[in-house]
Amino acid sequence: MSRTLATGRGSRVDATRRHNLSTILTAVHHHPGMSRAELTRQTGLNRSTVGVLVAELVELGLVREIAPAEHASRGRPSPHVYPRTDVSVLAVNPDLDAVTIGLVGLGGTLHRRVRHEWKHAPTVAETVEVVTRTFQELRAEMGPENVVLGAGVAVPGLIRSEGSFVVRAPHLDWTDVPLGDLFAKSLGVPVVIRNDARVATIAESVFGAGRGVRDVVYINGSPSGIGGGAVVDGITLRGHAGFGGELGHTTVAGGKEQCHCGRRGCLETEVSLARLLGAMGRDSVDLVDLDDELARSGADPATRAEIQRQLGVLAGAIGNVISVFNPELVVLAGFLGSLYATAPALLDNAVAKDSFAQIWAGTRIERAQLGGRVHLVGAAELAFLPLLRDPASYARASGEGVGSLA
Repeated sequence: MSRTLATGRGSRVDATRRHNLSTILTAVHHHPGMSRAELTRQTGLNRSTVGVLVAELVELGLVREIAPAEHASRGRPSPHVYPRTDVSVLAVNPDLDAVTIGLVGLGGTLHRRVRHEWKHAPTVAETVEVVTRTFQELRAEMGPENVVLGAGVAVPGLIRSEGSFVVRAPHLDWTDVPLGDLFAKSLGVPVVIRNDARVATIAESVFGAGRGVRDVVYINGSPSGIGGGAVVDGITLRGHAGFGGELGHTTVAGGKEQCHCGRRGCLETEVSLARLLGAMGRDSVDLVDLDDELARSGADPATRAEIQRQLGVLAGAIGNVISVFNPELVVLAGFLGSLYATAPALLDNAVAKDSFAQIWAGTRIERAQLGGRVHLVGAAELAFLPLLRDPASYARASGEGVGSLA
């Protein structure tokens, strides 16, 4: 397991200045607009230390301060600190139907989102070429003031963290691919690659529905299947080989269809976007439009029956997850979020019926808040991690601060 990207407690020891810079920058990145007074309370550092650290981050080109508006409260108002959103990273999410590409600035700001649809399962070379070309176009569009520090890629498959190596992405038919090296060579920036559901778990925990919750299970439905992740007492589940959270390959009652993993009755064979679209008479859909599509098709008996069937299967799977993790929150994303939105009471009641009452008590189900941004924001969070861990190292590397890296 690995630590989540959470704000830490600062140290007052001068020798830990870098740690304190990291603490302040991470806090501002996750909570843009915090006042110096709020930073003082959250980090445990004293007011003067926070002031010095913020001033250094301003000099490095990583944050900016804005004086608060005049108000009637007593005392001098504390300046508010915002991350520099023109310090950004490239974020990429390749999938079976499309590759989604964006530039994400500090603070989780998505500057641009581009979706390139495929007419067939993309090869690795096709994906790298499209992403590289789009990256060049986005950099030109954003202008020279935008600094791109690196790239994060969220892939639906098994990823070996060391070397950002794709072990197996079955729906894309990618096996044993050194994708991190290929992207780094083509893009010319550092690249980190992780499983799509894991990065989405991080994004929702930091910026979305799971903010402030220490025990969260995240379940995502995409064109490539179902993935998941968990945060247990504030720590993200990883697994000994980095493959933890493959919830789509847990078996469900009554499931009979053959799964590409070799087993029958996996969750993602019974609850799938392809089966839902088939009932709707559609071949594909951008997930950001799925709510509207379901609303238009909801009166159709075949669509309604498939929605109810999938919600029933999903309820059993969620009941099992609750028994294993006893989470405070279950977050549903992708097409699962759209399914839930059609009949939330139906799923809530079915989960309660399928769960051990004492374990289920206190657990709530919510739809993910980041929508179509979740994989891009999550991938970006991993690409930002070197900067968040040691902001001062970027000053040393550039000589003048991040601004000189443009």
